[in-house]
Amino acid sequence: MGREKMLKRTPLYELQKRAGAKFVDFHGWELPLHYGSILQEHHAVRRGAGLFDISHMGRFWIRGPGAFAFLQKTTSNDFRRAPVGRALYTHLLNERGGVMDDVVVFCLRQDVYGMVVNAGRRQVDWEWLRTHTGKAQMELEDVSEESAMLGLQGPSSPKLLEGFCPSALALKRFGVLQTQYDNQRLLVSRTGYTGEDGFEWIVSRSVAPSLWERLLALGEPGRLRPCGLGARDTLRLEAGYLLYGADIDEEHTPLEAGYDWVVRWDKGSFIGREALERQRENGFSKKIRGVKLLEKGVLHAGASVLFQGKGVGKLTSGSFSPSLGVGIGMGYLEEKLPAGARVEVEVRGRRLAAEVVPLPFYAKGK
Repeated sequence: MGREKMLKRTPLYELQKRAGAKFVDFHGWELPLHYGSILQEHHAVRRGAGLFDISHMGRFWIRGPGAFAFLQKTTSNDFRRAPVGRALYTHLLNERGGVMDDVVVFCLRQDVYGMVVNAGRRQVDWEWLRTHTGKAQMELEDVSEESAMLGLQGPSSPKLLEGFCPSALALKRFGVLQTQYDNQRLLVSRTGYTGEDGFEWIVSRSVAPSLWERLLALGEPGRLRPCGLGARDTLRLEAGYLLYGADIDEEHTPLEAGYDWVVRWDKGSFIGREALERQRENGFSKKIRGVKLLEKGVLHAGASVLFQGKGVGKLTSGSFSPSLGVGIGMGYLEEKLPAGARVEVEVRGRRLAAEVVPLPFYAKGK
């Protein structure tokens, strides 16, 4: 009982409990793993829509005339590509080019930005950002405790919102807008983190339960489901999206992770740039690669991958893909391994046949 009291809970906890959620400890938060079936929740998102509670993620405001320059300095992407009403995925890097965190930053005004960070990195990110403010004309504010965040994901999402929030339908991918819900400010973005179209909602904690119930009421039972961490992980893995702390961390760079596109070389100086330039020039031995089983089995993080009997790396993520019906995983493997290379993966003392495949594993039309 004492341990349960130490875990943080989102404002949706009681609603989730009544809905039959099975809870787990996720970075100090008591969050739903599933509401009965990870498989059904996964397929609901691929075929219809799913609603996720992502309130555990950190949310910062960055305000002031120096906000733009600050973001240019502290992240790898280029915020000239994020005018008002646009969001940008980017990495916070250390001096060695390692990934401090992968975050989404949205621009509401030329001098007002919001940043969404991973739950397990919230305090680290906050302290790191504060140490780099210098004399910049800007202020940082952590609003994680007073706000909540929901995600509506899946191909049916736009249709469901036609009568509830039609303004959100005008958003292009990575668009963001500000509106109101129940006399409270409501931020809506359209980024998607499942490989499907999707919308995210940031709102005051006080109205989050009402918004959750309102969104769930938009869909037919079975076509719109509340979803937990289990489905979120299988969906993001199929889409080839990285999980911080597993696939990326401070010891690996965006180049090794295959996220070269998040590094904008033409924007000028930023923290970690020199280290990345050296790595780009000298090369590196291992890079995130996808692996798909050629026989029955389930892959998992930590499994060794062998090529012609020699170890070539380990998986950082692995699972069974409900959409493809096979075991899939990703990990840092020897960079020279060609796509299609036949490998073996050690799983519980057995060597399973697999092949190296390009990411993502799943995409619409693929």
